[in-house]
Amino acid sequence: MKSMSTTSYINKRKVRGYKEFLMILPFMLLVLVFSYYPLYGWIYAFFDYKPPAPLSWDKFVGFKWFVSMVENKVKRAEILKVLRNTFAMSGISLIFSWFPMMIAVFLNEIKCKWFRKFVQTVTTLPNFISWILVYSIAYCIFNSTGVVNQVMISMGLTDTPILFLQSSSHMWFKMWLWLTWKNAGWAAIMYMAAIAGIDEELNEAARVDGASRMQIIWNITIPSILPTYFVLTMINLANFLSNGMEQYFVFQNAFNKDYIQVLDLYVYNLMSNGGYSLSTAISILKTVVSVILLVTTNGISKKIRGEGFI
Repeated sequence: MKSMSTTSYINKRKVRGYKEFLMILPFMLLVLVFSYYPLYGWIYAFFDYKPPAPLSWDKFVGFKWFVSMVENKVKRAEILKVLRNTFAMSGISLIFSWFPMMIAVFLNEIKCKWFRKFVQTVTTLPNFISWILVYSIAYCIFNSTGVVNQVMISMGLTDTPILFLQSSSHMWFKMWLWLTWKNAGWAAIMYMAAIAGIDEELNEAARVDGASRMQIIWNITIPSILPTYFVLTMINLANFLSNGMEQYFVFQNAFNKDYIQVLDLYVYNLMSNGGYSLSTAISILKTVVSVILLVTTNGISKKIRGEGFI
């Protein structure tokens, strides 16, 4: 009887395992098709490819495009300038990565439920707006005939319109402000979930002991959500070279190109001008560096926190 019950239990586990595998199979196929199959395109980095001609071994150049990034002075200068912009914008985002956490902390302190929901909705909605629409809003407000210039001229603060969007000054910080306006509310949701998981008895005990709201925030709330903050920060560090392209694509122009062109946008511009092979080579190096950063930050996480995030 015992042997039969054990066999039945093992069979049930197998059936359950098969069902769970079938449940995740569609998602595995999606990852395979959209994440791994496109890696076949890396082959273009080893050919002198010019569309629409098909690939042929006559055009095989080996590591020519990888070497040219170092040997060619013009390309090297361009890539260094692009890396400067990428590091600057990613660095600013990392330095202020605590901002969504503080939004969540202070949202949690709003006792009026309808007002808290209103603030959370208003700060989250920009995440669902496309960057094209964000630029349209920026254009209406900050262009030479926009609201800000019209108000400043009518108040006598300036005689000529200020070219906010055409100026390259403070470009990195301006891009961070737009990114924060768009994503900070959405990023705060994860911290709100972490705050919801804090044992309420800790807060009650602190109030009984006479702790003020700021003392509860400093000694209970923030320490409880710091693990979430560290994990998200390390993931962002692993994606240090990936700024995305859409934001910088819509805001770029001839006046700010030297300071707004990040690595992803540079690869896109190269590809748009027919530089398929070079752009693919740069993308490969970016992927390799990103994997190294991911493994490194995961190792740091294991040493500091005792567990990794992958």
